[in-house]
Formats: sequence, C-alpha cells, structure tokens
Amino acid sequence: MDFKYDIIVVGGGHAGCEAAHAAAVMGADTLLITMDMTKLAQMSCNPAMGGIAKGQIVREIDALGGVSGIVTDRSMIQFRMLNRSKGPAMWSPRAQCDRQRFTIEWRKLLEQTENLHIWQEQATLLVLEGDKVVGVETSFGTRFRSDAVILTNGTFLNGLMHIGFQKIKGGRSGDQSSTGLSEQLEHLGFSVERMKTGTSARIDGRSINFSAMTEQKGDEEGRTFSYLGENVDIKVQKSCYITHTNEEVHEELRKGLEFSPLFTGRIKGRGPRYCPSIEDKIVTFKDRNAHQLFIEPEGLDTVEYYINGFASSLPLEVQLKALRKVKGLEKVKIYRPGYAIEYDYFQPTQLKHTLETKRICNLYFAGQINGTTGYEEAAAQGLMAGINSVLKVRKMEPFILGREESYIGVLIDDLVTKGVDEPYRMFTSRAEYRILLRQDNADERLTRKAYELGMADIGRVQRMEEKELLVKEIIDFLSRSSVEPDDVNMILAKVDTNIISQKVKAITIASRPQVEIGDLLKCIKGGTEIDAVKSSRFNEIAESAEIKIKYEGYIQREKIVADKVKRLEGLRIPDDIDYNELVSISTEGRQKLKRIKPSNIGQAGRISGVSPSDVNILLMYLGR
Repeated sequence: MDFKYDIIVVGGGHAGCEAAHAAAVMGADTLLITMDMTKLAQMSCNPAMGGIAKGQIVREIDALGGVSGIVTDRSMIQFRMLNRSKGPAMWSPRAQCDRQRFTIEWRKLLEQTENLHIWQEQATLLVLEGDKVVGVETSFGTRFRSDAVILTNGTFLNGLMHIGFQKIKGGRSGDQSSTGLSEQLEHLGFSVERMKTGTSARIDGRSINFSAMTEQKGDEEGRTFSYLGENVDIKVQKSCYITHTNEEVHEELRKGLEFSPLFTGRIKGRGPRYCPSIEDKIVTFKDRNAHQLFIEPEGLDTVEYYINGFASSLPLEVQLKALRKVKGLEKVKIYRPGYAIEYDYFQPTQLKHTLETKRICNLYFAGQINGTTGYEEAAAQGLMAGINSVLKVRKMEPFILGREESYIGVLIDDLVTKGVDEPYRMFTSRAEYRILLRQDNADERLTRKAYELGMADIGRVQRMEEKELLVKEIIDFLSRSSVEPDDVNMILAKVDTNIISQKVKAITIASRPQVEIGDLLKCIKGGTEIDAVKSSRFNEIAESAEIKIKYEGYIQREKIVADKVKRLEGLRIPDDIDYNELVSISTEGRQKLKRIKPSNIGQAGRISGVSPSDVNILLMYLGR
C-alpha cells in the first residue's frame, strides 16, 4: 500500500471516474477515493447518456481519450439520433443504458487502467501547506499525500434529501452525505452555496399498462458514441414509452403542495430551471393541462422503470395518488419514491479555466460541486481537471479549449466567467459556433490534441485520418463528376425536389437538403466503386461528407467570425493588474473584473456587467 500519489481524485461519480482515468492514462500515479466502489459513475437520475448538446459533449470526451462514450456503447439498450427533423449538423446522439451494466463496465475499465488505484472511504479534510494542497485525510484518519487533488463530490457535500416534511442526510438514496470538506473550504475563504436537484419515483414495470401509452422505439441502424467502435448491434433493444399528466393528476398534486418542502421554504437551494419538479411545473405553468412523461427502462434484466418528467419531493402518498391518475399507471407500484436533494457547491468563478482553484494551488474542482447538472457536463469537467492537474504537476502548459473548438470549452468558459445562480445545463444555444461543433466532427477537432497530450494512441489518430481521407474522396468524386437528367431525376422526384433538364455537376445535386449522398453515388458511374463506399464505416463517412457539402457556406462564415474573436483570446491580461487604477471603467465593471480576474480580453468581454467601453479601456491600457 502506497500513501503518496501524483494525483488524488475525491469522488467516484462521472467527473471523478473521468478525472482519475485521464490522469492515470497520462502516466500519473493516481488514487481515486470513493465512498462505495460498487457505485462508480452511478446514474443517480435517469439511465441515459447524451441528448441535445449533451451528445456532442460525450463525443468530445471520447475524441479526447475519455471513456464515457465507450462505456455507453457497452451498456446501451436503445440508441436514438435526436433532431432528425432538422439538418444533420443539428443531430444529437442519445442512448438509453442499462444502469447496472454502466457501473459494472466503468469499474471493469478503471480496474484495468495502469497507474490507477481505488480506495473506499470518505475523504473529510484537505492536507495543506500554506496555500498549497498536499493531500487528503479520510474519516478513519488515513492520510494520503499527493502533488494535486481533484474534488468531484457531486451532490454529497452536506447532502440533505427531502420527501414531504421528512429530511434525511445523504448524497443519494441509500448513500450517506460527505462532511468536513465544505466547512474547511469555507473557513479558507471559499464561497459555499446551496443548490437543489431531484429525481422521480422508480416503478414496477409489471404494474404498467404499456398498451395505453405511445411506444418510442430506438433507431434501427446501429450507432456508437465512441469513434473507436463499429456500429453497435443492440441484440435486445428496449423501448421507452410516452404518456402525459392530466387535470386529475394536477389536482392530486395541488392537494399536497402544503406539504411540499419546495413551497414551504424547507428547501433553500436553487433548483434547475430546465428540469423542474412536477410540483414546480404545475405552479409555474398553471395554464397547461398536461405535461409529457417518458417511461424509461432501467436495464435488460429488470422490470424497474424511471419516470422522466415526474421528479418530486412531495410526500409518498401524494406521489402515488397522482401517478395512479396518469394514463397507463392506474395500478402502478413504486419501488422507491422521488425526492429532492440539497447540497453544497462552490461558485465556479473561483476557478481558473484549468479548473484549478484561484485560492489554493494544485486544488481542482469538477462536476456538480461547480454548479452544473448532468452526467455529461460532470464527465467533461472531470476529464479536463484530470488532464490539467497532470500538466501542472509536470510544469507544462495548461490545456484549455476555446469556445470555437468544443462544447467543453463553452461549458468551462461559461462557468468560470459568468458563474451560476441555478444548476447549469448545456444547450446548443449556449454555443456561438454550433455549426462548427457538431457530433460528427468531434474527432477531427480534438483527436490530434488528445494524441499530443498522451490521451490517445497513434491508432486512434490513424482511424480519424482515414475518415478524413475517405470524406475527401467522396467530396472530390462528386466535384469532378457530372450527372445527366436521366440518371437522377427519378431520385429527385422521389424526394420532392426539382428535377434537372440538363447535365450538371454532382456536387450541386449533393448540396440539396433532400438528397442523400448514398442514393446519389449509386447514380454515378464508378460511384459504388470508390473506397469510401466500400468501407465498413460508410454511414459515418457519408454523413460527415454530406454535412461538409450542404453546410459549406455556413461553416466558412462561422470560421471567419471565430478566427476574429479568437484574436481577442490571445490578448493576455496580467495577473497583477490593479483594476482600482482604471477609474474610467464602470464601478460594476471594476467589481466584476476584480472578482473574476479574467485571463484575457475575450473572457473579460463575456463577463456580465463589463461593457464594450470597459473592454476598450482595457485594450488601451494594454497598449492595443
């Protein structure tokens, strides 16, 4: 047993697992401390990964050498590509997972990772030397020393669960809360605040009338999250089901509002705006007489189901009565009730872009303790904290992704620049350059960076480069080929787009939104003989080529804007700048700049309360 490590990660959730894996893969001697080794990367809420913007994050994690995508592929029981009604640049992958299998696969992967050791116990204190962290102490008094520490405690810091008027200390149903660290950090000067989230009841599938609901099947064609895998053929794909609340449901819920910890002031933390509890919905949207619910399977070998859209902290009897008024749930039986949970988090403006704290050297925060919500957002932060902690220990340049490079860059920049006043959730609308940040090109954007970091091997790079060559082959072939009216008009008429009257370049036909490249290539002499078509990865390659052709103008315009903005990111602001001397900057601007301490002009301009004129004064001060 060794008590000295390069990196210590506290917390075995999605952030902690990605952080520990990244640090170990980069060659750092890493210790992951968790309170329960059987619940690594536990899906505490709904058993799914991905979704709008979140799916892009998982693909970015994979492109950077993280493993959330790989574990998702190994445990998925349904796959859907969302936003199919929109153009392919807006598509987002989502997978329903087997909850138990997801955790088992994570543990298997971590136990097979070199340089990584796991210790089961609660970490209660940081060991400090001046303003530098040098290790942690556990509840049994075990002391581990390290060069850097990453805290990824999720909802466990002073976690408090609510069901009606009942309050139970815990970080998750069945798990105790974590104490000691919040109090120590607050004593050290950190701003500690409270947030709230919640989950819904788990129900017995044998008591559900699925015939009264709308079945939602997964996509028929195989897909993967990881760029390493071929398409996953899900042998037994389980369906989700859609039903709705109604006025009877709402009336039962209203009867219980007097017992709601949310509306009686017992819960102090701010809840998620975009994933509210069902009681919050009926109060906020009182004119709506129905809310959509998704009945999601928990796994292949269980009859347990999750009710997406019915998170609640109302008393058990109120939850049960309301659920039995839902179509298809008239005889429902509950395995465990929904509950709300309050927990401590740290305002993320106290962090650098590396996720290292500004106050304590070599201490990193990642995941929900930074005010985020969602497995994907947590995993992304853990990955970046793991990478940057190793680089810091090795005295190397930090790894920071720009907003034009990734959703992960948008996520972290939003957190450390703007802070949070409610649980942060990623949306495509938060990204200025979302046509550049697609799910199909995360490997092209990030894999070479992963290789330079030591997170990806040469095989992954070669796989990505093969894809780039095959995509180029399709585009080049269509650019030099022509089609006659007799070749393509039948296809054009079938997809309801204008037929042609004379010979045209195939690329012009491919640029039409209704036309699929696979169908077009069959019409062109030699089109089915090119290497891209023969590749087992043809669907992935054709999709990427199609996006590049159809969105070329938008992509180029967005790149020009991104390049202009990126120049501002290169204008560094000295760490020792005294904003009090810059009296021409507005009072609010000076206050925000002093508190957040932006590292460059681009970040300064994104701070709420810092005006364009304030930025101009900064530019003049820097001699630009």
